[in-house]
Amino acid sequence: MALCNGDSKMMNKVFGGTVHKKSVREDGVFNISVDNTCSLFRGLQKEEIVLLTHGDSVDKVADGFKVVARSGNIVAGIANESKKLYGAQFHPEVGLTENGKVILKNFLYDIAGCSGTFTVQNRELECIREIKERVGMSKVLVLLSGGVDSTVCTALLNRALNQDQVIAVHIDNGFMRKRESQSVEEALKKLGIQVKVINAAHSFYNGTTTLPISDEDRTPRKRISKTLNMTTSPEEKRKIIGDTFVKIANEVIGEMNLKPEEVFLAQGTLRPDLIESASLIASGKAELIKTHHNDTELIRKLREEGKVIEPLKDFHKDEVRILGRELGLPEELVSRHPFPGPGLAIRVICAEEPYICKDFPETNNILKIVADFSASVKKPHTLLQRVKACTTEEDQEKLMQITSLHSLNAFLLPIKTVGVQGDCRSYSYVCGISSKDEPDWESLIFLARLIPRMCHNINRVVYIFGPPVKEPPTDVTPTFLTTGVLSTLRQADFEAHNILRESGYAGKISQMPVILTPLHFDRDPLQKQPSCQRSVVIRTFITSDFMTGVPATPGNEIPVEVVLKMVTEIKKIPGISRIMYDLTSKPPGTTEWE
Repeated sequence: MALCNGDSKMMNKVFGGTVHKKSVREDGVFNISVDNTCSLFRGLQKEEIVLLTHGDSVDKVADGFKVVARSGNIVAGIANESKKLYGAQFHPEVGLTENGKVILKNFLYDIAGCSGTFTVQNRELECIREIKERVGMSKVLVLLSGGVDSTVCTALLNRALNQDQVIAVHIDNGFMRKRESQSVEEALKKLGIQVKVINAAHSFYNGTTTLPISDEDRTPRKRISKTLNMTTSPEEKRKIIGDTFVKIANEVIGEMNLKPEEVFLAQGTLRPDLIESASLIASGKAELIKTHHNDTELIRKLREEGKVIEPLKDFHKDEVRILGRELGLPEELVSRHPFPGPGLAIRVICAEEPYICKDFPETNNILKIVADFSASVKKPHTLLQRVKACTTEEDQEKLMQITSLHSLNAFLLPIKTVGVQGDCRSYSYVCGISSKDEPDWESLIFLARLIPRMCHNINRVVYIFGPPVKEPPTDVTPTFLTTGVLSTLRQADFEAHNILRESGYAGKISQMPVILTPLHFDRDPLQKQPSCQRSVVIRTFITSDFMTGVPATPGNEIPVEVVLKMVTEIKKIPGISRIMYDLTSKPPGTTEWE
């Protein structure tokens, strides 16, 4: 009896079928047809919306199996009902698969005969038992960001241990939001948690880490990274920040005259953090999407030594929130928008030079065809055939309709951001769309889903507010984590979140990163003006599991006037060129841009 989640290919191959690579990838939300007489799909419609992420597919179906789901001509599910074996090419475990829970319930309860007796209360007791066993009478140093995960972790520690065993420390790394550390301290004190606040901005700005050097004779060697305030690589930024947190924690242990070997380090690490960091705790086969600050090499070394306590490592964000309510934490803390440990440091896209590879011109030409599809079909072009090969007839009809009604232009921006395609890390282009018409948000969301499917070197699509962009930027404003750059983003973030809170829609949005990019628009190329301004991106994100999610569509999940008010207020900040709105689902774009 088995359910092969998200990969019917493996099951098909094991039982004698064949698999082949397709010329077209499927990454994103699609409609599939299902056989709802199959036990796995009982109670579902004949058409279901699911998340697909793959580039190969079942070719010959294994003996004894039948096809029970299809995405067009591609096999999306197989079943051998007599042996109770089921393979799903899509992901039933994520929120983007609308009836995924029904599928899992059918398998677990009706097919496998399980019963739902394992509750959050059971898991809370299990966490408390594990903490007591691991810690004994030792001390635990918990690094508190003030977010949901670290606060719930601290509340669990306080329930499991004596109060004098738990040392709660909030480290202000210099990348916090406006007045963030102050509000964290006040919120935790209300809960009876005494927290030590450490201002460590200088240590983080000048922090470094050791990085491997690739060597022809394969001798393992290390190099010291640049200091954080001169680093442009998002992976290096995350590693430096994670390692600096550990160094500061060790300093705290020393200042308190504690024996390092008798102190555990506690973190609010969640399962998605470990999956995205490709930690062996989560999976032996996972691909690295991005290093989380709580899963650096230094943290992994401490784990191996048995010095790290992570009671939430098997939890997802929605489960942590339920646990927080069970522990009696106030709703304002439990439902608070997550703020990553690296803070604003990973919301500044640092760059010294533009990201323009040899595929830049051709991809721009494809984007021109897409943005003006109704006119392009009248002028045969080899790239037009490529667009048609990657799209269905229904997609092409929709493109014709959109581009005949709206005047759009689409182009690459010379920066790269982190995404996830085919369950692997992608680090590539952003597509910008601008228009002389008022934005039609449903059409823009459609384009944002379609474009990365056609161009795998694009993992993010943004709408650019304001008049049509006549000359897309081809250079960047040199940008590092300096105090001036951070204060610009801090103010933009403050304005956007203030407006969201006042609108009453903060609870409808799961998270809203505000990003600073090194892009200066609207310069006359003939005057050769230097690139000296930067642009801001508003990234609204709606999710139930924080593994997958969608942007909030203005006029639907968030009022258009709220978004426009954010744009107006952020534009007043000195040095801001344009405001953009991230239209990308996860996948292909991660929640954060780095």
